[in-house]
Amino acid sequence: MNDRRIKWTILLIPTLTIGLWEYVRHAFLLPYMTMDLGNLLAPFIVLAVTLTLVRGLFARLESSQRALQRERSLSAALEERERLAGELHDGIAQSLFLLAVKLDKLDASPNEAARAATAGELRETVRDVHEDVRQAIARLRLPPEAADHGWVEPLRELLGETAALTEAKAEFRWDIPEDMLGAKEKVELHACLREALVNVRKHARAERVYVVGERTPDGGFRCAVADDGVGFAGDPLEAPGRFGLRMVRERAGRMGWTFRAACGDGLTVIELTKKGANADGRQVAGAAR
Repeated sequence: MNDRRIKWTILLIPTLTIGLWEYVRHAFLLPYMTMDLGNLLAPFIVLAVTLTLVRGLFARLESSQRALQRERSLSAALEERERLAGELHDGIAQSLFLLAVKLDKLDASPNEAARAATAGELRETVRDVHEDVRQAIARLRLPPEAADHGWVEPLRELLGETAALTEAKAEFRWDIPEDMLGAKEKVELHACLREALVNVRKHARAERVYVVGERTPDGGFRCAVADDGVGFAGDPLEAPGRFGLRMVRERAGRMGWTFRAACGDGLTVIELTKKGANADGRQVAGAAR
């Protein structure tokens, strides 16, 4: 018996009991029992039947609810482990891989000047790893409710940190409602935009940095990180050392989003677009303005 049937049975038992009692009383017991006595016995009979049958049904219902709760807890734990694994792989593990590549480059440096330049790159990578670890620990310390409902504020703070480190002006525009995104979408979107901002911090030398999140007419959304820095030549996904953008593209692909990296009109734009249910095949317009 499933939970729905158990609940209906619990609701119907008292009604059926009192109905059956009234039938038996009027059909068979009326010559032997006064009306007052029958009325007095009715609640005790309902109580006895309830204690006999309904308690067992309640126990089964509680057992089913506990099993469902255990299943939900296990599912949540697995999702959290998957999220942590993704963050470790996309952030710390990739930075450590890059660190190993630069150490090999240091060993192969032909002269002191080249070694000094590579050593500077190594120090910068170590600082990036330290920042990745610090932010991962900070996110772990947040209660789940804060991570879910206050997830936009860390983006604003990260934009502010990026602007402060690069001495750039920051602009944050966001009008995507909280309830428009699922929990997994928030996690993936935060990771993508964070990686794009880290990319600005490392490479752009920008004077202005923008983070934009807006709804699209078809019921989807568009998010972008844009800057007026040096940009890139050719395909940025093929440039050596640009692991971050490749990971953003992979994340977007797994979520069914459209990824775009473009330079034009003095802006470099990393953009993620999700088509809504009302999409009619037309391309959703693009870059941050």
